[in-house]
Amino acid sequence: MTETVLEVDGLVKHYHVRGRGQVVRAVDGVSLSIGPGEVLGLVGESGSGKSTIGKCVLRLTEPTAGSVRLGDRDITHLSRRELRPLRRDVHMVFQDPYSSLNPRFTVGQIVAEPLRRHGVARGAQVTERVREMLERVGLGAEMRTRRPHELSGGQRQRVGLARALILEPKLVVADEPVSALDVSVQASVLNLVADLQRDMGFSCLFITHDLSVVEFLADRIAVMYLGQIVETGPTKKIFAEPQHPYTQALLSAAPEPDPVRQRARKRVVLTGEVPSPVDPPAGCRFHTRCPVAVDTCRTVEPALTGVREADRPVACHLVTSSEIPDITERD
Repeated sequence: MTETVLEVDGLVKHYHVRGRGQVVRAVDGVSLSIGPGEVLGLVGESGSGKSTIGKCVLRLTEPTAGSVRLGDRDITHLSRRELRPLRRDVHMVFQDPYSSLNPRFTVGQIVAEPLRRHGVARGAQVTERVREMLERVGLGAEMRTRRPHELSGGQRQRVGLARALILEPKLVVADEPVSALDVSVQASVLNLVADLQRDMGFSCLFITHDLSVVEFLADRIAVMYLGQIVETGPTKKIFAEPQHPYTQALLSAAPEPDPVRQRARKRVVLTGEVPSPVDPPAGCRFHTRCPVAVDTCRTVEPALTGVREADRPVACHLVTSSEIPDITERD
């Protein structure tokens, strides 16, 4: 069995709507794994369940069903006390770099908090480790006395990275860490994340809706739609030959910096709205928007299996060993 840092199996998270007797099926049977030093990019539209998976992995949200393993330890049902020592090994970088930082704390106190909480260092050791970590994320020692409101968005996110990495965790869950930043700042923060991941060797679940980000950072990609993973595989293979029609649509919508290639390529514009997670459609959940759907797609839910390649599982009835459905032909 291949060693994994994170193993999620059949994860389900349902939310009950009070007073209405309805259930929001935010995540419905998701399985994924991340190896040592690997970056898995989890992509999909807003509301697809990406952030919910990240919270379930960290047990910030309790799963309805399924299991979550960190290394060789099943953490799905551990108590808060049992989880505490394991939290040294997994940390989160949040989307909003302002609301995720305590406004009453200085930068030095924010970054030092994990060290103190876990009793890793004291006194001068804390000061030195905080200084080193701030330097690694591109912030000078003078930043230690500042508070979050005195920093720019990019600086605040660097503080969030420093806090997440100060204990040298095995796994980092990054939930849209650059989406709240100015475009001019995003590239520098992404380069920093890539450098830190290479130097420190942590595994990463990188959650985003931006395909250009995962193309730059991720070793593998998992594509989500309406609470389920519809395709996963190595980043280069996904971008070179997307198999699922939804993946094709996502890649088609991504901007192309080369104007010649942008004008030449076919654009896919999906019609219709994303169905409600309260009442997802039968069969393939994408069939209501898929231009190549057939009758089977409307009645039978496709399994996520490696039909053409073992490392390229895809949930689509139309993917066969000889043919991949191409929705650009229907545009």
